[in-house]
This record gives sequence, structure tokens and C-alpha cells, in this order.
Amino acid sequence: MTRVREDPAHRPPAWAGALCGGAAGFAGLAAATLAAAFVRPEAAPLTAVGGAVVDRTPAAVKEWAVRSFGTSDKLVLALGVVAVLAVLCAATGVLAVRHLRAGCALAAAVGLLGAAAALGRPEAGWRDALPSLVAGAVAASVLYLLVTALRRPRPAAGRPGGAWPMDRRGFGRLLAATVAASAVAGYAGRRLGAHGSAGATASRADLVLPPPAVPAPPVPAGADLEVPGVGPFVTPAAEFYRVDTALVVPRVDAESWRLTVHGDGVSRPLTLTLADLLARPLTEHDITLCCVSNEVGGPYVGNARWLGARLADLLREAGVRPPSQGGPADQLVARSVDGMTIGTPVETVMDGRDALLAVGMNGEPLPFAHGFPVRMVVPGLYGYVSACKWLTELRLTTFAAYDAYWVRRSWAQQAPVKTQSRIDTPRPFSKLAPGPVAVAGVAWAQHRGISRVEVRADGGPWREARLGDADGNDTWRQWVWPWEAAPGEHTLEVRATDGRGDVQTQERRGTLPDGATGWHSVTVSVHA
Repeated sequence: MTRVREDPAHRPPAWAGALCGGAAGFAGLAAATLAAAFVRPEAAPLTAVGGAVVDRTPAAVKEWAVRSFGTSDKLVLALGVVAVLAVLCAATGVLAVRHLRAGCALAAAVGLLGAAAALGRPEAGWRDALPSLVAGAVAASVLYLLVTALRRPRPAAGRPGGAWPMDRRGFGRLLAATVAASAVAGYAGRRLGAHGSAGATASRADLVLPPPAVPAPPVPAGADLEVPGVGPFVTPAAEFYRVDTALVVPRVDAESWRLTVHGDGVSRPLTLTLADLLARPLTEHDITLCCVSNEVGGPYVGNARWLGARLADLLREAGVRPPSQGGPADQLVARSVDGMTIGTPVETVMDGRDALLAVGMNGEPLPFAHGFPVRMVVPGLYGYVSACKWLTELRLTTFAAYDAYWVRRSWAQQAPVKTQSRIDTPRPFSKLAPGPVAVAGVAWAQHRGISRVEVRADGGPWREARLGDADGNDTWRQWVWPWEAAPGEHTLEVRATDGRGDVQTQERRGTLPDGATGWHSVTVSVHA
């Protein structure tokens, strides 16, 4: 059989190939969404690739993303992955109208790349590769069908000289049908996925928290100074910061949740259900949490009332002894359902502070975004070494034997919270009227407490601010200083002294490797 060479003059234009590639990519993603509904949400290609990008991004770039986009960093990442994928799909379509097999092979290869990313995620199993493999197969097949139809010659009498084979109206109908079918498949996948998490949603809605055996005392009436511009003393759950690597918030069914405790020095390994944990004596404690990514004056800090079981009691029940008492393990590695690992010093957890396996936040079950059904909360440590969400495993080991997720990415093994203070009002670059101005904010040094806050204007003498009442040593304190503002440009600075008498350092350092230091300052203008 003689093969007829395609006339380049009748080859479909590049833009038509790009549309074929985009439609094929959309079909592949829709099919993968449907497949992921039967595996797990984290196995979806966009999530798997996004997670792989997060894991391999240098710490400095992650810090820049958190500073620049805040809690929207994951949305920005997802949009970036989609943009790159869209360009790649368009390129496969352009290649396919010239070299059909090569274009389809490239589409399938993209699916293989997604499968590799899925298999490289923590806690991944072989089934996690299936959605990406389905995406590659469907994308390659749809691309082949679209480009083949596009290149199929029309009768010579019906084709103007030099025009591409398929008329534009027919191509539009074919493309629209492909996109519509893909949209239906994607919608079905999302609905099935939502149905799969319905049990988790219902389990949280049905959960009734028992009263604490050790209730927290009421927040002192003078803890909240109620200065306009300063947030409430207790941060609402909806406003509490969230910094983690989970592109898809895990939705864990409380009925199926289990916690295992094992490892070095554990003489009695434990496996607990949520009912087992709730049957233990629960402690209520007000604790301020702070992210190590929080820059001087940054927003990644919040205060809440937590309810949970004391972690030290659970470890002692498992036979664990701290290193100071001869225990072989100095690190407690907490593992999340999504594979995240966080390493906490055993000595710190068992030194008498209220380190909790928290089940409640501000009187309600934990929100999904903050770790439902169970998370760790350890006062005095940055979250990346203490506050594992969606907790499922506690393993006793040593710092020498194992590096947790963030330590492998250049962060310090151990990170007690540094003394920090922040000016919340006036805001930077505010334009103020002359006269009395309330300069106010918060200061924190968890597990040491705040004993004094001082403020100064334009490098002048330090003036002591009025502190809100203390709610223990594990929460922040509000403060306010009355300033008589005169016309001109002014710089306001704040520093705090912790409960041990140590003054916050002036040395300015970034967040890596164990938290930022320095005095927070704002510049304002006063006009008559």
C-alpha cells in the first residue's frame, strides 16, 4: 500500500492543535478526578504534582510564598500547576497535528509524570498512581481522536483550495462535545469524592465533646483591652492562621480514626480510638500557637482554648520515660494521615506543661482545617516541631536516628518560641491627626510569659506600656501605650521582656532556621 504524504498546505493550523491538546488535557483531568474518587483525594494529579512541588521547593522559596500570599499560597500553587499543565497540553496538541504519535506519546508521558509524583508522596500506595495513569491514557486517546478527525480529508469539491481538512463549524461541535462530556465526568468525580467525605463530615457534626476534667479558668476580664485595631484575645477558629503543606485538607472519619503509640522505650504499645481518647480525663488550656514562618510583626500567631488529653500521661501509660529519667528516646515523631512528620523533644512534652492531644478548639470539635479529629498542641514550641494536625501515629525515636519533614528541609531540630511583640495599631504608613494616639498590640513568649512591654518613638527613651491581664504563661498578652503624636514622620518600636526577665533581642534575623528575631516597628505620618 502506498502511503500518501500529507500536504502541508492542508495541515490544520497550530491554534487548532492547541485547542485539541487543551481539550484532551481537560478530559484527562476529568477522568482522573473520577478515578481519584475511588482511591483518595490526595491521589488526584493536580494534588499529587502540587505536593511534589511543595516537597522539592527550597525553604527560602517557601518562605517567600508564605510571606507573599499568606494562606492563599496553596491556591496560587494550584493555579501555577494548572497554568503549566495548560501550556504543556497546548504544546502536545501542536505537536500532534504535525506528528500524531509523538503528540499522543507526550500526553501519555505527562500522565506517567503525575503517577510518579503520586507514588512519591508520603503514605502513597500503588493505587495512588491510577488516577494519573488514567489521565494520561484518556488524554492521549482523546488527542488522537480529535487530531485524526481534524486531519481527515473532506471531499475535494467541498474544500476550498489550501483550507485545512475539517470545516471550523464541525470542529467546534466536536470540541464542544468533548469538553461537555469531560465536564460531566469531572462533576461526577467531585460529587463522588464529596460523598466519600460525607461520613467524616457527619462524624464531626455528631461529635459531642465531654466536659473537661480539668477546666481552664475563665479568661481574666482585663485580658482583652478592647483597643480598636487589636484583634480579640481569643482568636475565632475561622480567623486562626493555617500554614501547612496539605493542598487538600484531609477529612478523617472520627469512627475509623486510630492512633498508635510505639517505638523506642515503649513497653506497652497503644492503639486508641477517638472514643478511647474521649474517655480519658480531658484538660482545657488556653495556648497561643505561632508558626516558625512568622516574620517579625507577622500574622501567623493565634490564641485559642484547647481541649484534649495530656500527652505526657499517655506516654507514661505506654511506659515511656524522658531522657532525664533514663529513657532511650529523645524525639517523639508525630505522623499525620497525609504522611507529614513532626518531631518534638520528649523531655519538653513530659516536663509538666500541658502538652495536649487536642480534640476541641474554642468549645467546638476541631475544624477539619485545624486537624479534626485529633492534633497535637505543645505550648512553648513553634508549630513545625509540636503541632501535628490530623494525627495518626506517635513514634518514639532519637534526633540522631530520624529527621522529620521540616528538619530535612533545613529547619532546626528543636525550636522553642522566641519572645516577640507586635504593633497592631496604628498600621504602617497610617496618616494620623495630632494628639493622643493609642499604640497597641500583642506580645508572646509561650511557657515563659510576658512581664513587660516597652514602646518608643523615633529612637527616644523606652516607655512602659500597660499590659492586659495575664491568662497564664502560655498565651499572648495585649498591651497599649498612650502616645502624644506631634506633626511629622515618626517611627514607633516595641520590645517585650519575658517572665524570666530576658529582653527581646534587637538583632534582626529571618525565620530560618528556628524563628525570626528583632523589634517590630511601624512608620506613620501625623498631619495637622
